[in-house]
Amino acid sequence: MAKYLLLKHYRRTTGPANLPGTDVPMDQWTPEEIDAHVQFMRDWAAEMAERGEYVDGQALEPRGTFVRYDGEGRAPVTDGPFPETKELIAGWMVIDVDSDERAYEAAASLSAAPGQGGRPIHEWIEVRPFYGEPPVVTE
Repeated sequence: MAKYLLLKHYRRTTGPANLPGTDVPMDQWTPEEIDAHVQFMRDWAAEMAERGEYVDGQALEPRGTFVRYDGEGRAPVTDGPFPETKELIAGWMVIDVDSDERAYEAAASLSAAPGQGGRPIHEWIEVRPFYGEPPVVTE
């Protein structure tokens, strides 16, 4: 089994266009639509856990800051918070599955989370495999 990070991008600005009517911002959804979206992800995670494929996941706040070490005795360098034009990562999940194909299948099923009007939002999910354990060198 290999671990994969599934990144849920909110308001993605690169790549293929969203399907018509699927990119309505969440702040325009009703509370019931938001509840249905969150419940879908909870159900998805529970189903993946039953299969032994779910590791962890969290929603992320929209704020974020890049931080860089700037040298001994100097304050960290920061950039941000970011303007609305940058992509936001809305959340992440880690799964542990047998293959890239299974990771893509799982990500596609997560992409069907409902949005405004209960329709699937066809959200783009970025799938990133983790490096495995580094090789052990024995002499």
